Amino acid sequence: MTLAFRWLFRLLIAGLVLGASALTILYWFASRSLPDYGEAFTVEGLDGPVEIVRDNANVPHIFASSDADVFFAQGFVHAQDRMWQMLLTRRAVQGRLSELFGARALRTDDLMRRLDLYGLARASVDVQDAETKAALEAYSAGVNAWFAEVNEGARGRGAPEFWLFEPVIAPWQPADSIAVIKGMALQLQAHVTEEVLRARVSRTLPNERLSDILPDAPGSGVAALPEYASLFPDLKSPDLPSQNTRYAFGIVPERGMAGASNAWAASPARSAAGGTLLAGDPHLGLSAPSIWYLARLELKSGGVIGGSFPGLPGIVVGRSDHVGWSLTVSYADDLDIFIEKLNPDNPQEVLTPGGYVPIETRPSIINVAGEAPVTATLRWSPNGPILPGTHFDLETITPPGHVAALAWTALTANDTSMTALLNLNRSQNVTEAIAATEGFIAPSLNLVMADREDIALKTVGALPRRAARHQTQGRMPAPGWLPENLWQGRLGYSANPEFMAPTGGILGNTNNKTIDRPFPLHVSHDWGDTQRVQRWQRLMQNREVHTRESFIEAQLDTVSVTARVLLPLVARDLWAGDDPAEAGTPERRRQDALDLLGAWNGEMNEHMPEPLIYATWMRALQEQLIADELGPALTAEFTHPEPIFIERVYRDVDGAAVWCDILQSAPIETCADIARRALDTALIWIDETYGGQLEALRWGDAHEARHDHAVLGEAPVLRWLVNIRQSTSGGDNTLMRGKTKGTDPDPFANIHAASYRGVYDFADPDSSVFIIPTGQSGHPLSRHYDDLGELWRRGEYIPMTLDPDLARAAAVGVTVLTPRER
Repeated sequence: MTLAFRWLFRLLIAGLVLGASALTILYWFASRSLPDYGEAFTVEGLDGPVEIVRDNANVPHIFASSDADVFFAQGFVHAQDRMWQMLLTRRAVQGRLSELFGARALRTDDLMRRLDLYGLARASVDVQDAETKAALEAYSAGVNAWFAEVNEGARGRGAPEFWLFEPVIAPWQPADSIAVIKGMALQLQAHVTEEVLRARVSRTLPNERLSDILPDAPGSGVAALPEYASLFPDLKSPDLPSQNTRYAFGIVPERGMAGASNAWAASPARSAAGGTLLAGDPHLGLSAPSIWYLARLELKSGGVIGGSFPGLPGIVVGRSDHVGWSLTVSYADDLDIFIEKLNPDNPQEVLTPGGYVPIETRPSIINVAGEAPVTATLRWSPNGPILPGTHFDLETITPPGHVAALAWTALTANDTSMTALLNLNRSQNVTEAIAATEGFIAPSLNLVMADREDIALKTVGALPRRAARHQTQGRMPAPGWLPENLWQGRLGYSANPEFMAPTGGILGNTNNKTIDRPFPLHVSHDWGDTQRVQRWQRLMQNREVHTRESFIEAQLDTVSVTARVLLPLVARDLWAGDDPAEAGTPERRRQDALDLLGAWNGEMNEHMPEPLIYATWMRALQEQLIADELGPALTAEFTHPEPIFIERVYRDVDGAAVWCDILQSAPIETCADIARRALDTALIWIDETYGGQLEALRWGDAHEARHDHAVLGEAPVLRWLVNIRQSTSGGDNTLMRGKTKGTDPDPFANIHAASYRGVYDFADPDSSVFIIPTGQSGHPLSRHYDDLGELWRRGEYIPMTLDPDLARAAAVGVTVLTPRER
């Protein structure tokens, strides 16, 4: 027995030693790709020496004698810290994810090949101006210089992910950077899913009820549209359950996740310090690492600092000493779905106003890891790429003998967005900034700007010119063979909304409706916000003058106007409608919940129970209101409570209270009945999920920010290393927005939030601040992988200075690049 014990003990020790040795070897291999920020490099492609100062937050400050060398160094540092992220983005736009990840990425690759975004990016290189071409070439050379260092210096394949996937790395090219912009345009595109959903719902509901569940933003109404079925009488099949599965790695947004943002500015007259103020926080899907990378570039036109995209030269949001800018998604309707009629005698032709014309076709081979290659036949009609019905649920709204094609402003080979972005970086005032972005094509954005004297907002991006007699006004798919539905070019830049030096001294945007013009100059029918803007207006107008701190306070505000409006409506008959109940009964638990909500001020604080009760109640309420009218397939598409819909129902706007009656039941249910039933359902779910006393619940436990690694985020064991989790405040409709997942499990997980925050004070520019939600490095073993995350969670910032001495103070390293002798 003793001998057996000794051998078991020896085997255990041997196993532990072997395990520790294996972990040590794995760590050594993975850590080889950690860069040394104090290292010097001799590289090809530079005209002169470059100094890269990494401040104490690991933000690189790049100093060089020419703009080309600055962009070279930016490419170098992007590749140093975000090599895997850059290459994954390029593969996604190219439609080549399946080569690494197999069949799970095939659907994404199929869509990308059909859209041909990368081919359009390649063609767009030639239309950039000379300075931009030089910047793209220099940036690419910098990226490739780091690739060469990885290969020559045995630097762990450049990123630990390449130990798990084949490290086949092609050189970076100028087209790759333009492709990054086109990929972002797709991530911010909301209209394709809205058009399809509106068409599907219109087949189930009459127009008067369609305006309840898919309401317009408050403002002038829209004339009644034809029912979708009247446009396509052959569409007789019942609505099918959604066949959509998520596109791999979040490349294509789900409904409601296309993008959001806040940005606002104050003139000197509304600033306590007498200088302009600007705040901006673009909202994107959370990820590890963040989509943003902080950087400072010292250009000939002056220093510029802010958030950049790995893969792009220049600063996307930020400031110089003279002008600052931020971006919000404009929700401009720059996309239409056309239903094309096939020639019954030749299905390779589609009908146009001039008769049938051939469909352009091209085969494309998609290599799939571990499986045989797949050949996709790419097809284009005169209106744009033809998509199979498996994409975006198009099969549910496409009649037999027809196909769906996509017209979108991003689908152009003459895309000068890259030139516009770099010209914006060199602008010296808001007037120059507005002129610089005239060539920006897609995505359509609201550019909020401030220089030392003026503030402005300009919608940038191409807007299609539609005919006033367009059958669906771009709100639903339309027949692609009728001339009244076809695009007639694009509107002039002057037609894009513009607001300059407002008399009130404050302007901004929360993705809300910016202008009220009749179709076809309407900009959009579907806007991204009707709720946050109400809180923003209150906070801006409550002060005569603002400071950097008041702008930060507004940026971090967690009060839900939606909750303050909906709770008194939904609960008005419940707060005093029930008799006292015994402890331990469902009735008593309902009363306890109502007591908590009755004393709540609408603050979506992570430490409070009321936000969880409220959010769960509204979710259950909407499901019970719409399930009988829409059926399970369409109900599943409405993953988040629609505030205007619930308000319309409980105010009985245009008879909307009819939604409260359950069609399949004999009694006529009232809205109070549905509210009570939904609250009971919500409390049962809370009890099953969290248990315990209501007072002990924490919103932050449910509203956990999920910064997941795009590839390894679901891998066993590794996910604990690469994913970042944070308890957070805020919600779907607060200024400090934390958009919830909306689907089980964990429907309240925070997956879409401020991916960058910046506040700029031009009375003292070096007091400006910014932050991202993770860290600068994309390497999970780096201390800079998540070192900014806790600051972001707590609502703190880091300095955003252009002072070289402040950058050098406590720097984590200084990298020197020296040109190799030719």
